Amino acid sequence: MTATDVSGLTQLGRPTAQPGSPEEAVLERVPNPHPGTTFCVRFVAPEFTSLCPMTGQPDFAHLVIDYLPRDWLVESKSLKLYLTAFRNHGAFHEACTLDIAKRLVRELEPIWLRIGGYWYPRGGIPIDVFWQTGTPPEGAWIPAQDVPPYRGRG
Repeated sequence: MTATDVSGLTQLGRPTAQPGSPEEAVLERVPNPHPGTTFCVRFVAPEFTSLCPMTGQPDFAHLVIDYLPRDWLVESKSLKLYLTAFRNHGAFHEACTLDIAKRLVRELEPIWLRIGGYWYPRGGIPIDVFWQTGTPPEGAWIPAQDVPPYRGRG
């Protein structure tokens, strides 16, 4: 498969049903067009939703995913479908955030990945969840996530 060959993709450019769960979601990848070049890819999902596993009430987060690709890039439509599969999925904030990051690491085998899960308050307390695979390589430019802390109505 060349860097522009998308023939193996099953979702891009065609109608795709919403997956029933994150486990059912298909994450697809495409070849990195610049292997050997260190660069950062950022995905921001400011309207991520999941369900509280105890109450079934919706939870909302602003997710920021940064990764340094090795051989693969995540195909963005499949990532969007994967993230929206959490809408009917009950899990605590920490589980959602880490499940997303670890699935991306498993599928992409990036040089480095980090996720910031900036969750809106539940019971008056926002819960922010951060994880990364290790220290980024020297010389990599990785912008700050710059998501302001939750200020409520203040």
